[in-house]
Amino acid sequence: MLLNFLLSLVFAGLAAAQCNGNTALCGRQYSNVSFIGTHDSAFVGVLPTDNQLLSVTDQLNAGIRFLQAQTHLLNGALELCHTSCIEEDSGTLVSYLTTVNTWIAANPNEVLTILLTNGDNVDVSLFGNAMSTSGLSAYAYTPPSGLSMSDWPTLQELITAGTRLIMFLDYGADTATVPYISNEFAYYFETAYDVTDSSFPSCALDRPPGSSGSGLMMIVNHFLDLDILGILIPDELAAGTTNAVTGTGSIGAQASLCYTTWGRLPNVVLVDYFELGDVFTAQNTLNGL
Repeated sequence: MLLNFLLSLVFAGLAAAQCNGNTALCGRQYSNVSFIGTHDSAFVGVLPTDNQLLSVTDQLNAGIRFLQAQTHLLNGALELCHTSCIEEDSGTLVSYLTTVNTWIAANPNEVLTILLTNGDNVDVSLFGNAMSTSGLSAYAYTPPSGLSMSDWPTLQELITAGTRLIMFLDYGADTATVPYISNEFAYYFETAYDVTDSSFPSCALDRPPGSSGSGLMMIVNHFLDLDILGILIPDELAAGTTNAVTGTGSIGAQASLCYTTWGRLPNVVLVDYFELGDVFTAQNTLNGL
């Protein structure tokens, strides 16, 4: 009985030492961890307007810790809509955030990031209301004003503090109104998106315009589109190659190009169809694990 009790304490201690599934990440600052993220995480299915094959919960269960999603305003509510709510509507933002809240509550040693686009330039208070309604605001981290890359807390510090959800909005953030929803481009720059060249030949800064990228974390948009008579759709058939660890057009190849360009590896690599290819081996490689 005593031996079983002691063993249970040991195993509990080992489990508690895990940060995003790996003890080696616990002491890493958030700004010094590379994440594979799911681009348009809410658009799930096999239609040309979909970008993922597995649900948001399945994405999280598989190991995704960075979710990106599009929002648009419909009848006064924020919806997860692809370009427009006529093209594809995957439900309310509240429902999406509630799903994430259920998962994060059940997984206490995980740090998640959500990046939302604000296509209709909606007031940030609506995003704050959705966060509060879903319950996810209870886990949100509020960065101190002027937080630099070198000042981010470690994953363990975020976990210990219970502030395990980092949230960004591409446009319309106002920390005076909702302190924990940060302006994406105050902390990140992005490479070009809607790339149609399967070799991913560039790691140049695309947004925010006029920025040098200095002092900002890096998001690489590593998802491939097909251009069909001017209409761009995700290239699912190429995803195994696009999401590979090495080889032409792979995650590893573009990450190496980014290192050559910037002297550092990406903080986030956004992908479509994350379950095709080998994105988590690529993530471990980027993190030196």
